[in-house]
Amino acid sequence: MTVPTLIGRALAVPLMAIAFMALAVAGLGTEAHAATRVAVFEFELLDTSGEFDIRGPKPDEVHRLNLITDDMRQRLKEAGYEIVDLAPQDARIDEATPFRNCNGCELEIARDLGAQIEVIGLVQKVSNLILNINFQLRDVATGQVLRAGSADIRNNTDESWLRGISYLVRNRLLDPPLTGKAAP
Repeated sequence: MTVPTLIGRALAVPLMAIAFMALAVAGLGTEAHAATRVAVFEFELLDTSGEFDIRGPKPDEVHRLNLITDDMRQRLKEAGYEIVDLAPQDARIDEATPFRNCNGCELEIARDLGAQIEVIGLVQKVSNLILNINFQLRDVATGQVLRAGSADIRNNTDESWLRGISYLVRNRLLDPPLTGKAAP
């Protein structure tokens, strides 16, 4: 072997070791960075269709509200957010709902749960065939609205509600990607 080849091999081993150490340190940095904590409150129903029941949403509508809430939570989790468990504040949530009438009272609940951002949602039922799904994402510390969206859907089925929430998450909530405090 020639002298330049021997020197090249001698330098290659330490350089590879330095590169592996840099990769390991970079990996530790991303693991140490905590994901943004999000409180996703249950979607609510505002029935203005004239077929509302004074006892509240019908069982199939309660099912769909839970379905789209769970779907939004799952999509946010897959996007790298940490979803906060709301159970410790169930009594306060029950007392404060509907959130559309409480002038931001859910911010304190989200803050007490350790969330950095919150998501509230509302489905307005105009008729059995026309519904509107709305969401609002806010910074818990300031109350500032970071994102909001609305989607009109046709047909009162699981599939149409899920398509509406899918559209909102993909095109209003996560696109363009969230930055600052709202980033995962």
